[in-house]
Amino acid sequence: MSKGFRLLRIEYVFSVLMPCLLCIYLNSYDLISNIWILTGFVFYAITGNTLNDVIDMKDPSEKETIERVKGFSRKEILVISIGSFVIGTTSFLNEIIINPLLAIYLIIIVFMVIFYCFFKSLVIINHIILGTSHIVLPWFMIKIKAGDTLVGFLPNLTLFESLILATVISVAFTGQMIHEMIDGDSLSRLKPRTSQLVIWIASIVSLIIAIISFIITQYLMFLPILFFPIGIMYLFRVPRNNLLGRSSLKDTGITLGNLMLVYVVILIVAS
Repeated sequence: MSKGFRLLRIEYVFSVLMPCLLCIYLNSYDLISNIWILTGFVFYAITGNTLNDVIDMKDPSEKETIERVKGFSRKEILVISIGSFVIGTTSFLNEIIINPLLAIYLIIIVFMVIFYCFFKSLVIINHIILGTSHIVLPWFMIKIKAGDTLVGFLPNLTLFESLILATVISVAFTGQMIHEMIDGDSLSRLKPRTSQLVIWIASIVSLIIAIISFIITQYLMFLPILFFPIGIMYLFRVPRNNLLGRSSLKDTGITLGNLMLVYVVILIVAS
């Protein structure tokens, strides 16, 4: 495999595809008719990953990034980022021409991702930005593409769908916290006891939302989601300050995320 292929970090694409596929599944939308939006988000995910590397490779403390981009100049990686952005935008244009409202949501997503890349040090705020740009707005775009809207421009969410969406957001929120602890980003700069408290509060809230969602919606096929906050709470049963650089732990989370992606695809195909 080409070394340059590692720069794309395809394994992270699940984070933006999962919300889209869940929206498709819950609303019984046609998978193929949403292929251009899904394709666009794949290339936009690559754009975000490579742009993030362009920024992080200037920081000598970003050892994982420096190792990954070894042998590449910032301009070369930026070219990959721009190329991916152009392909992704072209993919989205196939739907934007039909429904220009999608362009507004897409522009908001782009600006939020750029903001996140430059201001990752903002504790909590950056999680909200990342969750909105990677989960909420892609979900909304699938709804709008399907014409499932209120007053013409807002997505029409049922109570069941809103609960599942809240569950996904809360679980992703806690997972991103672990990711930051490993990468040495914003949350890792707090005291171990403080970061433990933040993560436990987020995990408990996530667990409560998930349990309530399953009781009300009875979507038992989403039961595996419950294990994520439980696992995170177990991981932080004591204050942790030794997660920096634990790439194996991060890879475990990414692998589980991709397994969930496969699971959701199977749900769509089987429905």
